[in-house]
Amino acid sequence: MKINKAEFVTSAVAPDHYPVHELPEVALAGRSNVGKSSFINKICQRKALARTSSKPGKTQTLNFFNINDEIMFVDVPGYGYAKVSKTEREKWGVMMEQYLTSQEALRGVVLLVDIRHDPTGDDVTMYNFLKHYEIPVIVVATKLDKIKKSQRQKHEAAVKRKLQFDPSDRFVAFSAETAEGKDEAWKAIYALITEGE
Repeated sequence: MKINKAEFVTSAVAPDHYPVHELPEVALAGRSNVGKSSFINKICQRKALARTSSKPGKTQTLNFFNINDEIMFVDVPGYGYAKVSKTEREKWGVMMEQYLTSQEALRGVVLLVDIRHDPTGDDVTMYNFLKHYEIPVIVVATKLDKIKKSQRQKHEAAVKRKLQFDPSDRFVAFSAETAEGKDEAWKAIYALITEGE
């Protein structure tokens, strides 16, 4: 997939701040420090489109990115970061729920989990939330380069088991370091935005 345009559009915390456009939207969700920004940067072939940070909880707004005038990526705040106040976490929760359940342009969610570990309770809650609201989901298991090739199947099976993964959903193992899984991720995203057209 050739990326000719990848640009930050705006940040928003409420529907009246969402950008006006006619592109299909794909949200990116995951716990803090799972590698959402690295995923966006790698598949968009940009070094700093989305800001990466060693500090979890950096994304605190809905961040909209126009990709090739074809798709709008929406980076949502990472969940599960303990050092953010309870009030702040609740605020993010309301903002995300409002966006995910009411945005007509939303075609689906890329849910990022760390392939090295079992999904957290928050990961399971998010996956169940998406299934409950019948929001199409792609599970992207990041940090693939951090495990041995011989261990991949075992880790993938563990992630799917913990999530009670629906086989009708798409699963992509991905590495932001090596770009492995990049083409598969794009195929899954394109399938998401073209279904039901």
